[in-house]
Amino acid sequence: MRRRANRARHRQSRDPRGHWLLLLLVLPVMIGALLFEGWTTHEVDAAKTRKDCTSPVPRSVDKGGPVLRFHDGKVTSSAVPPRTVALTYDGGPDPVWTPRLLDLLRKHHAHATFFLRGAQAAQYPDLVRRIRAEGHEIGSNTYTGAAMGEASPLRASRELSLTQKALAGTAGIHTKLLRLPQTTAVDTMCGPEWKAAQKAGAEGYTLVAADQWFRNPSQGVIRQFSQNDLAYHGTEELLADPKVSKFTTVTAGTGLGSPDEPVSTLERWSGTALIWAKALGHAFVSGMAWVLAVAGGLGVLRLLMLVVFARTHVRRLTRFRPGSPWLREVTDPVTVLVPAYNEEAGIESTVRSLLASTHRQLQIIVIDDGSTDQTADIATWIDDPRVRVIRQSNAGKAAALNTGLAHAQYDIVVMVDADTVFERDAIQRLIQPLAHPAIGAVSGNTKVGNRRRLLGRWQHLEYVFGFNLDRRMFEVLECMPTVPGAIGAFRRDALMGVGGVSEDTLAEDTDLTMALWQAGWRVVYEESAVAWTEVPTSLRQLWRQRYRWCYGTIQAMWKHRRAVIEVGPSGRFGRRGLSYLALFQVALPLLAPIVDIFALYGLLFLGPVQSAGVWFGFLSLQLVCAGYALRLDGEKVRALWAMPFQLLVYRQLMYLVVIQSVVAFLLGTRLKWHRMHRSGTAAQQLGQPVAYQSLSSR
Repeated sequence: MRRRANRARHRQSRDPRGHWLLLLLVLPVMIGALLFEGWTTHEVDAAKTRKDCTSPVPRSVDKGGPVLRFHDGKVTSSAVPPRTVALTYDGGPDPVWTPRLLDLLRKHHAHATFFLRGAQAAQYPDLVRRIRAEGHEIGSNTYTGAAMGEASPLRASRELSLTQKALAGTAGIHTKLLRLPQTTAVDTMCGPEWKAAQKAGAEGYTLVAADQWFRNPSQGVIRQFSQNDLAYHGTEELLADPKVSKFTTVTAGTGLGSPDEPVSTLERWSGTALIWAKALGHAFVSGMAWVLAVAGGLGVLRLLMLVVFARTHVRRLTRFRPGSPWLREVTDPVTVLVPAYNEEAGIESTVRSLLASTHRQLQIIVIDDGSTDQTADIATWIDDPRVRVIRQSNAGKAAALNTGLAHAQYDIVVMVDADTVFERDAIQRLIQPLAHPAIGAVSGNTKVGNRRRLLGRWQHLEYVFGFNLDRRMFEVLECMPTVPGAIGAFRRDALMGVGGVSEDTLAEDTDLTMALWQAGWRVVYEESAVAWTEVPTSLRQLWRQRYRWCYGTIQAMWKHRRAVIEVGPSGRFGRRGLSYLALFQVALPLLAPIVDIFALYGLLFLGPVQSAGVWFGFLSLQLVCAGYALRLDGEKVRALWAMPFQLLVYRQLMYLVVIQSVVAFLLGTRLKWHRMHRSGTAAQQLGQPVAYQSLSSR
């Protein structure tokens, strides 16, 4: 029994995999439907206009009737008898005009020949069935109405075969009648169109043109219309013409046999599959267009919010900052907690940067959480009475922080990561907002130290443009959701009031911050308190880190969800902060894959200029906002060169992390703690003194 329970717990702790398999199965279907919709609807490989004819049709054909049949390389033509009009309609079925035309024809007891396009027939199968049920004749106008003489051989063949499949699936027939798109009278089937007509005739099609427009209806005519407003009114006028004694279909007027051919069960199923593929592709395209509009609107709204509230934050900097006439300068002693697990690469740089702080009254507690390397020994070698090392068995970061909190001597507690290097004045600046009695915690400004490689530069931009700009907005809106573990200051009584650092989630910093809001405390951002952290140097490490962050944040959001309905600071945080996280950090990334797929669809089928214009427009807006964020943070704007590449690789990784995290959370998966490999490169900050690097050398 115990072994079985252990296996069950092991399965629960594993990352979910089924959703990726489901995605791999769904994506080919989705992409296939989209490619089919784009290839057909947007006429890829099809000529939308005809070229001028270089050679006329044969003279015998030009002087003959408008109905052409081919046999053994020879062509014969025929026409309808005098005072007879064969009504024909090109294109459609159209959801607006086809029902009106059918009603009009039924009113006058007339029948017509509808040359349908396969794509429209597949989209509106009920109209095709109504046309056939009311005794009208059905012909082919190809699948998309492309100029057959200009289309490639593959395209021309598919234009005919797909139309037959659509008719088989909708009406259970194949048709022998064909009207070449963009042709009217026989003499317009010249040049390449005549070759296309010969090829179609060799396949058994009867080609139908129209009589010249100047001929009198009393002589007998095949009258051609398009299914639009002109067709409706033109039909009504023609049906009232007293010179016409009979209205009929093409085959009835020329004495040809029925154009319908029965189809097999397999052909009907194949046609039904085509209809479903068309419906699926059309639904995907329509849905993606709406998703793109919503996601684009949310993305632009977020950028505008960040810039507007960042500007507001800058104007309010004197409210809780040193020098405010109504706030005292905070000089109280500080306890710094440094939880560490296998951090031998950077622990010395971290501790020595803290010891070099301009705020001298410090108690630095390094909590070694069962490290298997020399982390504790290196911290012990630092000869300073302000440093204390506590060893404990491995229990996790939250437990290590609670251990340190139990040994804290002072009322102000600063929590830091063991891979972080601090500016000399960082702690002094960080604790100043605590002069206001309502503030229980302060978030510092975390910057990327190891940013020399492309992946580091991407994260540098994310920290400045995303995290830090977000924090400015959160402070203005009074809904700061996270005081980062890398640098944050707290009131000790506030921490004890919420029970210390919770071990319920993997994002202990977010969980703690939300708990402080629910306890009635305010949380602010001090952008001048700068610490330099080490970020992942490989995509695998980055995935693990962000997966843990995102999963833990979702856990914390769910844990504190009742804040949405509470009053006071807690309710303000819940309705603003949690709503923002749910909308912009969970929902919007979930829509991002659809945006990317639609961007590729637009690039292939809607025109590269239009798609590139939208992409560059959004990129330009992001570059402007990111440039503003870099200037606010005192960073060099030249780092923006990496942002376009970030949108092509980094962004996709981030939204896949969100997808994985949401699925894992919904399945109740217990995510393991993934430790990131450290190299002690946090002190490689650009444009900063290299003193911390020398401090870490022995």
